[in-house]
Amino acid sequence: MKRKRYVLFLLFLFSYTAYGQSIEGRVADKNQPLVGASVKITGQNTGAATDLGGYYKIALQPGTYKVSVSYIGYQTAVKDVTLTAGQHVTLDFLLNSTDDLNEVVVLGSRSKPRSQLTTVVPVDVVDVKQIAQYSPQVSINQILNYVAPSFSSNTQTLSDGTDHIDPAALRGLGPDQVLVLINGKRRHTTSLVNINSSFGKGSVGTDLNAIPTAAIKRIEILRDGAAAQYGSDAIAGVINIVLNDAVNKVDVNVTTGGYVSKHAENNLDGQTVQTNINFGLPLGDKGGFVNLAGSYDYRNYTNRTGTFNGTIFNDYNDPALAATPGSPTGKDITDAELAKRGLTRNDFNSRIGQSANRGGSLFLNAALPVSEHAEVYAFGGLNYRHAEAAAFYRTPSQLTQNNDTIYPNGFLPLIVTDNRDKSLAAGIRGTLHEWKVDFSNTFGENGVDFTVDHTLNASMLKASPTSFEAGGYRFRQNTTNLDFSRFFTGALNGINVAFGAEHRYENYRILPGEASSYTNYGNALKIGTDATGKPILIPDPKGNIPTRFAANGSAFAGASQSFPGFSPDNATNASRTSVAGYGDVEVNFTEKLLVDGALRFENYSDFGSTLNWKLAGRYQFSPKLLLRAAASTGFRAPSLHQRYFNATSSVFVDGAFVESGTFTNDSRVAALLGIPKLKQETSHNYSAGLTSNLGPLKITVDGYYIRINDRIVYTGQFSGKQNGTPKEQEIYNILRSANAQTARFFANAINTETKGVDVVITYTVHPGKGILRADLSGTFAQTSLIGPIHSSEQLAGLENTYFDAASRIYLESAVPRTKANLSLNYSIQKWSFFLRNVYFGKVTEATNIVANQDTYKGKVITDLSVSYRFISNLGLTIGANNLLDVYPDELSVGNQSSGRFLYSRASQQFGFNGRFLFARLNLNF
Repeated sequence: MKRKRYVLFLLFLFSYTAYGQSIEGRVADKNQPLVGASVKITGQNTGAATDLGGYYKIALQPGTYKVSVSYIGYQTAVKDVTLTAGQHVTLDFLLNSTDDLNEVVVLGSRSKPRSQLTTVVPVDVVDVKQIAQYSPQVSINQILNYVAPSFSSNTQTLSDGTDHIDPAALRGLGPDQVLVLINGKRRHTTSLVNINSSFGKGSVGTDLNAIPTAAIKRIEILRDGAAAQYGSDAIAGVINIVLNDAVNKVDVNVTTGGYVSKHAENNLDGQTVQTNINFGLPLGDKGGFVNLAGSYDYRNYTNRTGTFNGTIFNDYNDPALAATPGSPTGKDITDAELAKRGLTRNDFNSRIGQSANRGGSLFLNAALPVSEHAEVYAFGGLNYRHAEAAAFYRTPSQLTQNNDTIYPNGFLPLIVTDNRDKSLAAGIRGTLHEWKVDFSNTFGENGVDFTVDHTLNASMLKASPTSFEAGGYRFRQNTTNLDFSRFFTGALNGINVAFGAEHRYENYRILPGEASSYTNYGNALKIGTDATGKPILIPDPKGNIPTRFAANGSAFAGASQSFPGFSPDNATNASRTSVAGYGDVEVNFTEKLLVDGALRFENYSDFGSTLNWKLAGRYQFSPKLLLRAAASTGFRAPSLHQRYFNATSSVFVDGAFVESGTFTNDSRVAALLGIPKLKQETSHNYSAGLTSNLGPLKITVDGYYIRINDRIVYTGQFSGKQNGTPKEQEIYNILRSANAQTARFFANAINTETKGVDVVITYTVHPGKGILRADLSGTFAQTSLIGPIHSSEQLAGLENTYFDAASRIYLESAVPRTKANLSLNYSIQKWSFFLRNVYFGKVTEATNIVANQDTYKGKVITDLSVSYRFISNLGLTIGANNLLDVYPDELSVGNQSSGRFLYSRASQQFGFNGRFLFARLNLNF
C-alpha cells in the first residue's frame, strides 16, 4: 500500500515538473473575440480551441515552439515562444479577415463553422455592414433583391396591407416557404396575409424590413431545403440574420435621396431619409458585450399613373350635361366643362406607386459570460411604421359608391396602417461535460391596425363620416429550444452529434373595427318617375337616374369604401402549439469525405404530425475542387392566418342581405361546398453542385429540384347563377342555403415542381495599391403546376375558379425566372467605386383574360456609387439606383384600366419608380 502511494506521488511530481509551464492568451479580430479558433503547436499533436471569451491555455514542457492560430475566414497567424521551467507566458493573437468571399458560415450545420466553399449545401453570405456603405438600397428586402439573385422582393401598390409589408421569397417559391432566423433562432411572421393581387397571394411572410440595417452584421442565405433541421417553412431555404456584436465603436450613417425620373411628379418624388446608428459597449473583461442599433425612416409616396380616360361625370349626375335630356345613358363631361370647374382628368386619377411611410426601430444584441464555460445572451427589438397608401379613385359617376354632398368631385380613399413589431430572445449557452448546450426562449409579436381616410360609407348617405377605424390583425409566437451538440475526435476523422427539442406556441387574432366601417345600412337607389314620366332617383337631388338600376333598387355600397372594416362576426382568437424533436449526425469519414444526416419529428395540435429527413454530403477532391449533394423531405404547416382568416360583408341582394367574402375552412359554407380542413404542404428537395477555389477566383454551381404537394392556395370567388347551368344553379342554391352570395377559401389545391440552377463567381485581385473585387452571380428557377387541381366533389368542373389563370401566373411567371448580377468594387486609398448591373428577366401579366396576358421583356438596371473618406472616421457616398432611368415595358391598352396604369402592378420585375439618386454620410468613431 505504501509502495503504491509512493509511485503515485512520483508520477504527480514528474507531471508537475514536466508540465508546470504553459502558454495562454486570447484570440480576437479587431471587433470581437473568436470562439472556436484553433491554436496548435507546429509539429506536434498538441493544441486547444478558444472558449466563449476567445481564451485558450496549453500546458507544455520547457522549450521553443511555433504557435499557429487559424480560423475560417481569417488569415493564419504564427508566433514563436520559448518556455523555461515553471514559466507561464501570455500570447495573444489578433487575426485579420481575408479579403475574398470564403467567409465563415454557421448556417446549415450544427458542427463547427465552415467556409462557403466547404459547406455541404450552398450558402450565400451578405456583408450588410459593407454593402450599407455604398449600395443605393436602404431596406433589407431591397438590398437582398439586388445582391442575391435567388431572392425576390418588390414594393407593391394598390394591394391594401401588402403595400406596407413587402413579400419576399427564395428560388421563385412563396414568401411562406422560406424560414427566417435571427442569430439562429426562429423569427415570427407578420400578422398580415396577402389576399390581394400580388406575388405571394394567399401567403404569410416575414417582415425583414422591421430589422434596421445598422443592427445587422451579415446575412446568411441557405439555398436548400432544411425543414428536417429547422422545421416548418424551410422548403425553399433559410435566411439567418446575424446581429452586430462590435464594441467600443460608434457607426452613424444618414442617407437621403429621391426619384429623379422622367415620370416622377415634377420630376422628383419618393423622397427618403434614413438615419442609422450602432454602438457597442464591453461588459466585463471576459468578452461580454451589449450592442444597440436604431434607425429612423421617412419615405414619401411615388405616383406613376397615366392620363385617366374613364367616365367622370355622366348625364344622370348632372342633367345640364346630358347628351339627350332624360336619356338613361349620356356621354361623359367634356374637358371644356371640366376646365370651367377648375379641374382636369388627372384630378380623378388613382395614386399608383410606393406608399408613404415613416417610422423607427431599436434593436439589442448582448452576451455576458457567467462562468468559464457559460454565457447568457439576449437580443430583440421594437419597430413601428406608420404608412399611407392610396386605393382606386371613386369618380362622381359611381353613384352607389359616392355621395356628391360630401365629395362632389369624387374621392381618393387612403388606407393607413400602424404596424408594430416586437421581439425578445434570451438564453444561456456553454459547455457541460464536453457537450455544447443552448437553452433559449424567443418571443415575437406583430400587429397591424387599419384606418381608412378620405372615404365614406355610401349607405349612410349624408351622415357618413370620412374616416373609419377598420380593425386589424395580431400574431404572437413563442418558441422554446433546448439544443445539445458534441464533436467526437476519436472516431474516424471526427463525428459531430446534435439533438434537441422545440416547443412553439402561436396565437392569431382579428380585431373588429367600428360599426360604420363594416355595416350596410340598407339605403338603396330606387326607381321612380316624375309627372312627365322621366326616371328619377329616390332620394335623388339631381332628379335624373338611368334605367340600368333594377326596379327593386340597387343598394348603396355599405362599409368604408376601398377597405371594409372587420365585423364582430369576423373577430378571431385562435391558438395552437407544436412540439418537435430532432437529431443530426455529421460524420467526417476522412478529411475529404463528409456526410450529414438529420431527422425531425414535429406534432401540431391542430392538424397532426410530420416526420422529415435530410441527407447531405461533400467530397473534396483537392483544395481546388469540391462536389456536394443533398436530398431531403420537408413540410410547411398551414399558418393560423390561412386556417382562420375571414373577411365577409353584407350585400343587399333581392331585397335581403347575404354574406359575401372569405370564409374559414370550418364554416358551414365550406362544409356544404366540400372544402376540407387545411393540412401541411409536403416537399421533396434534391440538389447537387460543385465549388472551386482557384486562389483569387472562387466558383460555385448548384442545381436543384423541388416537388411540393398539396400547396395551399387562395381560391377564386365561387358564386353560381339562379338561372344558369345546372352546376351554376347547384352552387347558387348551396350558397343561398348558407345565407351567402359569394365565397372563397384557402385550400390544399395544387402540386408544383421547381427546377433551377444558381451560379456564383468571385474574383479578387490587388492591382497596384488598390483592391478590385468582381462578383458575377445568376439564377434560373422555373416553377410549374403539375397534375390536376384538387377540387372538391361539389365544385368539380370549377377548377378554373379554384385556381384561376392569374393565380397560376403569380405562381409561375409574375416574378423573373432569370436574374443575373455583375458587381465591381474597387478601392484605393481614400476612394471607393461601385458599379453593378442586374438583369431582371421577363415576366407575364397576371390576368384571367388570355388576350391581356402580356409578356414584358427583361431589363438591365445599373447602380453606381462613389465614396470618399475625408478622414479615417468620416466619409461621403453619392450615387444612383437605376442610373439610366429604365422602366418596364408599358401595359397594353386592355390592361390600363381606363388609362390609369402605365406599368404592371401585379407582375413586377424591379419596380416602376425609375432613377433614384442618393447621398450618404458615414461617421465612425
